[in-house]
Amino acid sequence: MPFDLPDLLGPYLLPLLIAVPLAIVVFIISSRRGDDGPAANSAAPLATAQAAPAAPAEPASLLLVDDSAVARAKLGKLFQTAGYRVTLAKDGVEALERLAEQPFAVLITDLEMPNKDGFELIAAVQGNLDTEDLPIIAITGHDEMQARVHQVQGLYGIFKKPWNDRELLKRVETLANMRPAARKV
Repeated sequence: MPFDLPDLLGPYLLPLLIAVPLAIVVFIISSRRGDDGPAANSAAPLATAQAAPAAPAEPASLLLVDDSAVARAKLGKLFQTAGYRVTLAKDGVEALERLAEQPFAVLITDLEMPNKDGFELIAAVQGNLDTEDLPIIAITGHDEMQARVHQVQGLYGIFKKPWNDRELLKRVETLANMRPAARKV
């Protein structure tokens, strides 16, 4: 009977292809932090070898901009329930005032608003050295706005109203982790 390695490894190959790179990444991250555990310094007393519990991370700050009070309330509740600190603005002018007051991890903006619309807000944010790296997600209820927003560079997502809460939360969580300095206020 010939030995056939692919047949032998078949059911185990996919888990191995996932587990091995994951183990390598975990090893690299822990070695960069110097996280060798209590056995790394066996001469030290047990009390000093154990790391102190980490302080709870500050929740990320989000700026939500929409001229609709209903949309602002829904977005605000969604993200507050998920543990974020939320600041609301009704248009681009108010949003720029909030951005001048404090840093944010993510900006979520409607596109069609009075005074300063989402396109103008995005351009102002991206044109300012203090906010040019701020991740921005656009939300729109109009197909023609969605088509126009594809021309805007630097957006991290476009969600059509009504948005999918789970997808929006996942996107914001990913982006908020990219900008940890915005947690400090």
